[in-house]
Amino acid sequence: MSRSYFLFLFMLFLVACQPKAPESTDPPKDDEPVRGIWLTNVDSEALFSQEKIEEAVAHCHELGFNTIFVVSWNRAYTLYPSQVMDKTFGRKIDPKFDGRDPLQEVITAAHARGMKVYAWFEFGFSCSYQESDGGFIIREKPEWAAIDSTGNLVSKNGFQWMNAFDSEVQDFVLSLLKEAVQQYELDGIQGDDRLPALPSEAGYDSNTLASFQKESGTVDIPAQYDEAWIDWRAQRLNEFMGRIHREIKKIDPDCKISVSPSIYPWSKEQYLQDWPTWVKEGWVDMVCPQVYRYDLEKYRNELRKIVNEQVQATDLPLISPGILLKVGDYVASDTLLQQMVQENRKFGINGEVFFFYEGLKKRPTFFDQLYE
Repeated sequence: MSRSYFLFLFMLFLVACQPKAPESTDPPKDDEPVRGIWLTNVDSEALFSQEKIEEAVAHCHELGFNTIFVVSWNRAYTLYPSQVMDKTFGRKIDPKFDGRDPLQEVITAAHARGMKVYAWFEFGFSCSYQESDGGFIIREKPEWAAIDSTGNLVSKNGFQWMNAFDSEVQDFVLSLLKEAVQQYELDGIQGDDRLPALPSEAGYDSNTLASFQKESGTVDIPAQYDEAWIDWRAQRLNEFMGRIHREIKKIDPDCKISVSPSIYPWSKEQYLQDWPTWVKEGWVDMVCPQVYRYDLEKYRNELRKIVNEQVQATDLPLISPGILLKVGDYVASDTLLQQMVQENRKFGINGEVFFFYEGLKKRPTFFDQLYE
């Protein structure tokens, strides 16, 4: 054998003896499909200690998830110490988390494993849940209340609402988003079916009505589902979405803006969410429409409308549907979950987000294999 051949073998030996490189902790690449999970403080203990957060994040990482959407605004409280809330209402954080910072704990645990974290502002313009007076926000600032056609506080499906058309309310909600982006090393923020959103029952306060009547040239009080009235109010929320984009990107151009709205056009008819326009205008970097369906055919039909009617082919990479994994006692079967993921791929959609974390424990076989 030649000397060069022995030298070649020796070099191979040296390479084989090199220690294994540590697993990368770099965040996932921006073009990597979203493998997401929602982490909440409702029907879950995952956020109630730092140890449980470590356990939950490690579990998600082991299963191949790369993105966590962690609740950061819920039932009028932040899940991080907020100067905005402290200054405005004297309530710095949800009392259950006093002395801690769950948002930072999730960021620390996730980033150490190369996972992304989005601060999920779940309640958006909703001020309370099952509190007929709107909770402490409306008690302290009654002028912030969303008003229905009977002159009462808007309450829909158990949620009470602030007036999303009021400039002071908009400033308040946006200040929470901006505070989180400024204070934390977030990969993104997320609104959902309550941000930006408002039930179509709302808008009957004197200021909003006067603006509509002046711009539309009518003196009549519009019916809730009047098409022009729906369009006018949805456009007001569109403008706010554009403002969110401008002001967040000014703080951090790399911070992604995600939304998880209801299915369109129901989202516009019921909650004034014209989210296909947000996509078209380039105001969002990711959309996770809540395709929460209990059977495959209905799930497929909604995907078909999204892909064929609601977004352009060039915008399809922005879509990562929300899949209902667990709610209450319901847990989707392994078979249904597999079929829904397969439908995503058939439609050219490469990512999804599951609602929510506790369901992973109920379907270990499926999730052990999903992202192998």
